[in-house]
Amino acid sequence: MVSPLCCSLPPLLWFILFFIFSAAGDGGAAALDTQAAYLARMKEQFPGPGMSRWDFSSPAPDYCRFQGVACDEGGNVTGIDVTSWRLVGRLPPGVCASLPALRELRMACNDVRGGFPAGLLNCTYLEVLNVSYSGMSGTVPDLSPLRALRVLDMSNNLFTGAFPTSIANVTTLEFVNFNENPGFDIWRPPETFMALRRIRVLILSTTSMRGGIPAWLGNMTSLTDLELSGNFLTGRIPVSLALLHRLQFLELYYNELEGVVPPELGNLTELTDIDLSENRLTGGIPESLCALPNLRVLQIYTNRLTGPIPAVLGNSSQLRILSLYRNQLTGEIPGDLGRYSELNVIEVSENQLTGPLPPYACANGQLQYILVLSNLLTGPIPAAYAACSLLLRFRVSNNHLEGDVPPGVFGLPHASIIDLSYNHLTGPVPAAVAYAANLTSLFASNNRMSGELPAEIAGASGLVKIDLSNNFIGGAIPEAVGRLSRLNQLSLQGNRMNGSIPESLAGLRSLNVLNLSDNALSGPIPESLCTLLPNSLDFSNNNLSGPVPAPLIKEGLLESVAGNPGLCVAFRLNLTEPALPLCPRPSRLRRGLAGDVWVVGVCALVCVAAALALARRWVLRARRDAEHDGAPTSPASRSSSYDVTSFHKLSFDQHEILEALIDKNIVGHGGSGTVYKIELSSGELVAVKKLWVSAARRTKQQHDVQVLTSTTSSGWLGDRELRTEVETLGSIRHKNIVKLYCCYSGADSNLLVYEYMPNGNLWEALHGCFLLLDWPTRHRVALGVAQGLAYLHHDLMFPIVHRDIKSSNILLDADFEPKVADFGIAKVLQARGAGADRDASTTTIAGTYGYLAPEYAYSSKATTKCDVYSFGVVLMELATGRKPIEPEFGDTRDIVHWVSGKVAAGAEADALDKRLAWSPYKEEMVQALRVAVRCTCSIPGLRPAMADVVQMLAEAGPRTPKDKLDSNKDSKGSAGQQQPKLPPASP
Repeated sequence: MVSPLCCSLPPLLWFILFFIFSAAGDGGAAALDTQAAYLARMKEQFPGPGMSRWDFSSPAPDYCRFQGVACDEGGNVTGIDVTSWRLVGRLPPGVCASLPALRELRMACNDVRGGFPAGLLNCTYLEVLNVSYSGMSGTVPDLSPLRALRVLDMSNNLFTGAFPTSIANVTTLEFVNFNENPGFDIWRPPETFMALRRIRVLILSTTSMRGGIPAWLGNMTSLTDLELSGNFLTGRIPVSLALLHRLQFLELYYNELEGVVPPELGNLTELTDIDLSENRLTGGIPESLCALPNLRVLQIYTNRLTGPIPAVLGNSSQLRILSLYRNQLTGEIPGDLGRYSELNVIEVSENQLTGPLPPYACANGQLQYILVLSNLLTGPIPAAYAACSLLLRFRVSNNHLEGDVPPGVFGLPHASIIDLSYNHLTGPVPAAVAYAANLTSLFASNNRMSGELPAEIAGASGLVKIDLSNNFIGGAIPEAVGRLSRLNQLSLQGNRMNGSIPESLAGLRSLNVLNLSDNALSGPIPESLCTLLPNSLDFSNNNLSGPVPAPLIKEGLLESVAGNPGLCVAFRLNLTEPALPLCPRPSRLRRGLAGDVWVVGVCALVCVAAALALARRWVLRARRDAEHDGAPTSPASRSSSYDVTSFHKLSFDQHEILEALIDKNIVGHGGSGTVYKIELSSGELVAVKKLWVSAARRTKQQHDVQVLTSTTSSGWLGDRELRTEVETLGSIRHKNIVKLYCCYSGADSNLLVYEYMPNGNLWEALHGCFLLLDWPTRHRVALGVAQGLAYLHHDLMFPIVHRDIKSSNILLDADFEPKVADFGIAKVLQARGAGADRDASTTTIAGTYGYLAPEYAYSSKATTKCDVYSFGVVLMELATGRKPIEPEFGDTRDIVHWVSGKVAAGAEADALDKRLAWSPYKEEMVQALRVAVRCTCSIPGLRPAMADVVQMLAEAGPRTPKDKLDSNKDSKGSAGQQQPKLPPASP
C-alpha cells in the first residue's frame, strides 16, 4: 500500500529523492566492487594452490560464496578464514578501507611475510584476529586502535622487540594468546593489565617474562585460563591467585618459582588442570588441592616436594593425569587411586614412595601409563594389571616388588615398554608374550625370574630391546629369536642358559648388543655371528669350545670370549692378549698325505700373498715417486717421524697408508684438510683424513706434543679438535658410529684412518641427483642415528654431546646403514645425572646454521637436548626431502617452523617428500614428522631424551600391509578418544 504522504509530494522533491537513492545505490555497488577488488588482490599476493578456492573468472563473482569468506545480508565481507591454506605472501594494504565491515580475520598456519600488517590497525570494528603459526617477525606495533577486539591470537611466531603491553588499552579483550614468542625482550606485565575486565584467557607462555608473578593478577577475576609457563618467573606463587574463583586452567611450569604450593589454591573449585612442574617448589602437596571436585590433571613433576601424596586423591571421580615424578615424596600411593575415575596416567617415578602398587589403577579400563620406577615400592604386581588392555608403557623398575609377574602383563596388546628390572620378581617369561603386538622393549633384568625363554617371543615381532640379564632363566636360546628382525639389543647374561648359540642370531642385522656371558652355553662360537661386528659381543664365562673366529681376534675382542676353557686360537697371539691355547692340529695318522698337501698349499698361498703385497708396495712407491718428482719429501720418507695410536687390531701398517696419499686417491677437501680413499693390499678400503698443521700453530704444538708424550702413550699433536675426535672415537664402540682405526701424528700433518663409507653422506643421498631412498631405508637411517646418539648420551660413563649433528655428518655404508661421524667438536659431560645435562657449557658456539638449537645460539650451553634438536632437523629432512634452509620457508623461517606449522594445522601429509608420493608408508612418515616436531620444541626440557626417540621411531617403523590391517582392527572403537596431555616421559 502506497503512503498518502508519498502521493502528496511535489514533483521536484520526487526528483531530489530519486537522485539521493540512486547515488546511494551507486555507492553501495562501488563498495561491493571495492571488496571484490581487494579479495582479488589478496589472491594475487598469496599465489599458490590455497587461493584456488576463490574463482574470479566470472564478470561478477559472488565472493560471499567463496570458501572462507563470510558476508552480512548486504553483501559486506564480515569474516575471512584462510587457516592452514599454505599461503605464502603479504596481506595487501588497505584491508580495513576496502573491507569496512570486517569483524573476523583468521590467518593461522600460513606464511605471512612483511611482519605484522600495519593496515590492520585501522580495523576499528575487528573483533577476532588470529595470526598464530604464521611466521610473522619483527616488532608488534601499538594495538590500542583495535578497540573492538575480543580475540587476539599471535602465538607461535617470531616477534622481537618490546612486548605489546598496549593490549591493556583494548579493554574489550576476552582472549589473548602470545604463547611461544621467545624473541621478545625481557619484560614484566604492567599493572595496567587489570583494565582487561572481560579477559577470560590470558596465555603469555614463553614470552621472556621475568620477575615475580604479580599479586594483582588475583584481581582479574574473569580469568578462566592463566598460562605463564616457559618464562623466567621467580619468587613464590602468590596466594592472591586463589581469588580467581572462575579459573579452570593454571599453567606455571618451566619457571624458577620457589616456596610452597599455596593451600589456598584449594578454593578454586572450578579448577580442572594445574601444572606447576619444572620449578623449585618445596613443601607438601596441599590436601585441599587434591580434593578439588573437578580436578582432571595434576602435574607438579621435577620440583622438591616432600611428604605424602594426599590419600583424598583416591576419592576423585574426575582425575585423568597424575604426574609427580622427580620429587622427594614419601608414603604410599593412595590405595583407591583410579577406583572412581577414568585414570589415564600415573607418573610418580623417582621419589621415595613405599607400600604397594595401587590395585584399582586400571579399574575403569582407561589407564595408558604406569610409570613408578625408582621408588621403594613393595608387594606383588596386582593381577588386575594383566587386564589393562590400553596400557602403552608399564615401568616399575628399581623398586622392591616381589612375587610372580601376572602372565598377562607380558602380553599387553598395546604396550610398547614393559620394564620390570631391578626388583625381586619371580616366575617365567610366559608364552603370552606373543600377544604383545606393539612391544618394542622388554626389560626384566636383575630379578629372580626362572623357567625357559619361550619360542613364542618371536611373536612380539616389533621388539627392539630385550634385557633379561641376571635372573635364573635356563634352557636353550630359542632359534626363533633370530626372527626378531628389529632387535637392537639382546642381553641374556647372568642366567643359567645352556645349549649352543643359535646360528639364527646372525640374521639380526640391526643387532648392536649381544651379551650371552655368564651362562652355561656350550659348543662353538658361530663364525656367522661375526657379521654383526663392530657390535658389542660378549660370550665370556660359558662352556664354549673350539677355535675363536678370526674376526674377533682381528677386532681385538678376545676379552669377550674369556672364561671359556674349551676355546683355542689357530695361531699364536701377542703375549699381551688373554692367554688362549693353540688349537690342536689334526693327527698325523688322520691327516696323511692329504694333510701334508693342504699344509704345503696354505704355506704356498701365504708366500704368494706376501710376495704380491711387497710387489704392490714397491709399485705404489715407484708410482708415487714418479708423480711427485721434484716435490718435497713424501710422508713415507718421513714415516719414522709419525707416531701411531691404534684403537683396533690393524691389518695394515703406516707405510701402506702413507704411500697411498697421492692425488688420484683424493675424494674430498674440507676446511681442515684432505680426505683420501685408499685400497689396502688386503682389498679392504679405508678413508684417511689428512689434517695439515699450520706453521703458526706448529711451534705451540711442538710444545703440546712434548706434554702429551710425557703423559700418554701416543704423541699425536695437540690440536684441540683432533684430540677431541681421537679421544672420543677411540673410546667408543657402536655399529652406528664410524670406526676410527688409528691416528698417525707427524710434524706437518695428522692422519686419521677410518672405515670407508661407500655411499657417501646422507646430505648427498637426500639432496643429490643420483638416487632416491625409499622410506624403509630412510627410517632405518633415522633409527640407526638415534641409536648411536642414545649410546653417546645414555650408555657411557660420561655422556657425550656431539654438537654438530647434520645430514652431512651421517655416513652411509654399502647397505645404507648410517654411521655418525665428525666428532671434532664433541663435548664430554664430566658429571652425571640431570645436572650434567643442564650445566655443561662451552666457551664458543659450535654447530651448523639450520641445525642449531635456539637456546645454544644465545646461551652457549652444550647439552644432550641440543643434539636432540639437531636430530629432529635431520628427521625432518628425511621425511620431507627438503633442506634445513630453503627460500620457500621465508626470510626468517626454516624447516622447523615450516614443518611445525604443517603439523599444528593437521596438514602433515602436505609436508612429505613429493618424490615418495607413491609410497605406502605415508602414515609412518607422518608419525616420524610428529617425532621430529617433539625433538625440535623450543623449550629444551620438553624435548624427549634420545632413548625415548629410539623408542618412538621403533614404534613408528614401516609395517607390512597385513600389519596395518591387524592394527586397524585392534584400534576400532577407540579412535575417537581424546589423547591426554602427557608429561615428558621419565627415563
